[in-house]
Amino acid sequence: MSLSPQFLHRVNELYQNFIKFDATQCDRLNRYRNIEPESAQYLAMQIRIQQSKNILEIGTSTGYSTLWLAGAAQNVGAKITTLEIDPKRTMQAQQYAQELAVDDVIDFWVGDAKDFLSVSNQYYDFIFLDAERNNYIEYWGYLKKMIHPKGGVLIVDNVISHAAEVKKFIEAVRQDQRFMTTILALGAGLFIVVYKD
Repeated sequence: MSLSPQFLHRVNELYQNFIKFDATQCDRLNRYRNIEPESAQYLAMQIRIQQSKNILEIGTSTGYSTLWLAGAAQNVGAKITTLEIDPKRTMQAQQYAQELAVDDVIDFWVGDAKDFLSVSNQYYDFIFLDAERNNYIEYWGYLKKMIHPKGGVLIVDNVISHAAEVKKFIEAVRQDQRFMTTILALGAGLFIVVYKD
């Protein structure tokens, strides 16, 4: 159902529902905090451009970004592993993925992302990071070994909207001379990391 009118209508409907829910929540941690639609569409386009095959998402939440990634993954014959610590949110995401018939390309992993990252020995050609920002520096220790050296990319959300919270993380990434980076003023701000060579 990737990018069919029905798919686009439903993901837009879900996004509006998530925004309304977030507006009722005083505690930030109770909010779904999904990626903006323009950023989600950019991610889906990037997967198509790269012809990505092995995709990792850190921070499923209720699966809005996951649906966009999965729609693109079906198009290029890719598989997604998506990590979420909250089992209830994972269940929601699974239901939406089944409803939109993109669940066949998604492996939902429930638990602390550090537990997954610390034992993974895979390369990913597309990694999307949108989780608790206070963990990003620790995650970077693992992620820099997981970005595929031949064309792999790490994309991080909220780097303009929450610039102060990710400042040290961005500095740590930029200190590693093997990588080149840029920030796109799209949605809440996307930080792009790729190997130079």
